[in-house]
Amino acid sequence: MYRLLLISLIILSSCKSETKSVEKELPLAQKIANAHGFEHWKNVEQIQFTFNVDQDTMHFERSWTWNPKAFDVKMVTETDTIAYNRLKIEESNINADRAFVNDKFTLLFPYQLAWDDGTILTVPIKAEAPISKTQLNKTTLLYVGKGGYTPGDAYDIFYDDNYLIKEWVFREGNAKEPTMINTFENYTTFNGLHLALDHKKAEGNWSLNFTNVSVTTK
Repeated sequence: MYRLLLISLIILSSCKSETKSVEKELPLAQKIANAHGFEHWKNVEQIQFTFNVDQDTMHFERSWTWNPKAFDVKMVTETDTIAYNRLKIEESNINADRAFVNDKFTLLFPYQLAWDDGTILTVPIKAEAPISKTQLNKTTLLYVGKGGYTPGDAYDIFYDDNYLIKEWVFREGNAKEPTMINTFENYTTFNGLHLALDHKKAEGNWSLNFTNVSVTTK
């Protein structure tokens, strides 16, 4: 009888351990976000950055100051300075907010996986990355909801075994053919946020990069 009770307790303990292990398993989106410092985002009071695109001799830039807790945004370009609050976007600020969403999305893309609703993240597989030609993990982010400025888009995400994103394929409207393919590189840490500052294509003299990045925490 004692032996039977002991076996039952061992089985019960084993089941509890397995259940506990399953409960601790984070969703893939959270794993990728956390690998890029997402757990530190709750401490961010302000983030500043300049979004740059360089192609051959052409240079374009716009600078941002974002206070996420207050929802305040300021954009500075060569010709304009626009400040607004994202809780009450006026018609005159729509284009600025579109630009902000685009630029912030690229810089903080790993965090968007945890933030955004109306998305599906596919089961990861091993696949050859389109630029480096190395074997990486691949998952596809699908925007299936109707919200946002560009619903229906898809992103093929290539990440390493540490869940760091190395490349992506953007497919507008979930088209079969790529709209843009570029790298994620020059990872730099700002008060715990681990961000890729450079994004390059395989061909051509083209670079999307971030400069003047600063993160203020409480």
